[in-house]
Order: sequence, then C-alpha cells, then structure tokens
Amino acid sequence: MKQNILPAIKLTAVCLLFFSGFYTLLILGIAKVAPNQGKGEVIFSNQKKYYSNVGQRFTQDNYFWSRPSAVDYNAAGAGGSNKGPSNPDYLKTVQERIDNFLKHNPGIKKSEIPSDLVTASGSGLDPHISVQAARVQVRRIAKIRALNEAKIQKLITANTEKPLLGLLGTEKINVLKLNIALNSLK
Repeated sequence: MKQNILPAIKLTAVCLLFFSGFYTLLILGIAKVAPNQGKGEVIFSNQKKYYSNVGQRFTQDNYFWSRPSAVDYNAAGAGGSNKGPSNPDYLKTVQERIDNFLKHNPGIKKSEIPSDLVTASGSGLDPHISVQAARVQVRRIAKIRALNEAKIQKLITANTEKPLLGLLGTEKINVLKLNIALNSLK
C-alpha cells in the first residue's frame, strides 16, 4: 500500500500544477490574442451593446424568433431546465411554445416547426437557430414588414454560418445578426 501512495501523491501534485497553472495560463494567453481578447463578439446597434455569443430574446412578430431559454436569457445563470423529455411539466411547456408559434404563424403545420424553436438548449443561451427555423418564419415577417419573401430568403442565406472546417456541426444562423440585417432592409 505504501508503494502506491507516494506515486499517487506525486501524480496529484503534478496534475494540480499543470491544470491549475500551466494549462490555465495557456488558455488565457490564447484568449488574449483572439479577436476581442476572448470576450466574445460585441455588436453595437441603435446605440445598444450586444454580445453575439449570448442568446437574446426576440419574440416580436416582425423579427426572427430566437431559441427559447430555460434561464430567461440570463448569462449569469446559464443552464438547462434539467427536465427529461417525458416530464409532464416539460411537455406542457413545449406544447405551449408550439401553440404560440402556430398562433403567430398561420398556415404552418405543427410538423414543419423545427425543434429548436420550441426547446431550449443545454446552456439556455444559444444565440443560433437552424436554417429551417429561420425559413419557417419568413412568411410572417414578410407580411408584417411588407417585404418580398425572396428578399428575406436571400438575407437568411447571406447570414448562414457553415460548419467549422466544413465538417463539425451544422449550418446555423445567429439570430441577433440576422435581425440587425433585417432592420437594414428597405
């Protein structure tokens, strides 16, 4: 037993120094040379400051709606609802979101609603929606803003972010950036 304790203590000390010191400083150094010193992308619109890497609440009909948040878009308290897919409260919340979406988007079938428009992400702060989630909202926005649907479709295409290195992840759209671009349309 004694022959195992000393190496275990040494390994613990080495790991503690490496992960508490060296690794932390390495990641901090990388963040400091990254754009905006690792603080995320800051966007100014209408003299307001926004962080594009944190989800924003958009629920007005003349904007693209953002993904629901389990933490009410509070970046200080990121987290999911921790309710499983069979939880009655969770199912009730999702059904209310579906009903609300259908009420504000007449002509859309329940089966056409992408899941990211009615379910919160794990962090509750996802700033992105899927391309399908944006496209299913075009009719409502075009009607309210009196714009051509094709013009809004082009805007969606222009704001679509491709997967990292063309392999990792899926196509997505930052809702904040899309809505700012939407405001610039005439």
